[in-house]
Amino acid sequence: MPERQKRPKRRIPEATVARLPLYLRSLLEVADDGTPTISSERLAELSGVNAAKVRKDLSYLGSYGTRGVGYDVEYLLFQMSRELGLTSDWPVVIVGLGNLGHALANYGGFHERGFPIAALVDSSENVVGTQINGVTVRHVDDLPKIAAESGIAIGIIATPAHAAQEVADRLIEAGVTSVLNFAPTILAVPDEVSLRKVDLAVELQILSFYQRRKGGDGQRRSSIDAGPAGSDAAAPTVPPARRGARSGNAEPGPGETGDDGAADDSAAGTTGDDGNETAPETTSAPTSG
Repeated sequence: MPERQKRPKRRIPEATVARLPLYLRSLLEVADDGTPTISSERLAELSGVNAAKVRKDLSYLGSYGTRGVGYDVEYLLFQMSRELGLTSDWPVVIVGLGNLGHALANYGGFHERGFPIAALVDSSENVVGTQINGVTVRHVDDLPKIAAESGIAIGIIATPAHAAQEVADRLIEAGVTSVLNFAPTILAVPDEVSLRKVDLAVELQILSFYQRRKGGDGQRRSSIDAGPAGSDAAAPTVPPARRGARSGNAEPGPGETGDDGAADDSAAGTTGDDGNETAPETTSAPTSG
């Protein structure tokens, strides 16, 4: 009998992947309360998105709600954990043990969610050899050995901006192909490396945009020059742009066009839990968080 061909896996858009952890967190809360099923409307409310988007995202997992019942919570948890790779542990190394790196190393939530801190690395002789949360800090020159010994899957960069690119290069040379960057700079990595960036200053700037639109008035900074005559907007003193800034793996955000040329967040024609066609829902201005 000829071998049955495996059906190709459906591509999940990056914007959907970014929302899966939100759904997972909400489902864990619901499961703790002993709730067996959940509607797309309720999951949307808990996750801060609209119901049509939830239904579309879950359809990429092959999960469709039962008419009049909704979604099975335990099965959804299994599907999302599997897709997010959370059925296995992924050892993590943190490079850079300043204030931020130290705080990350002390956070117990990583281990609980399947990301044990297997190693801590720094270049300062004052830090190397000390212990943080039971883990001894080793020298950055030991990265290849550390990665091989501990099976490091993910590298977290918590260094100053000027050192981040060199650290990223060292991680990649050591065989680490997933990087989370906290340094306020853009990194250049090969296509096969997964790169994510967390820039707290950028998030605060986005919040300040919405704060100003609400009519908020912050305290005027002394480093801000007055705007053009007749304008009520202050013109910030902007440092010269970095020439030839290196770019990492840019990822489309919600509403942007993905690799397949389609905007991920269009939800027209989505089917509801009851099997009926649902019109796209409108949302208010996005909020961070």
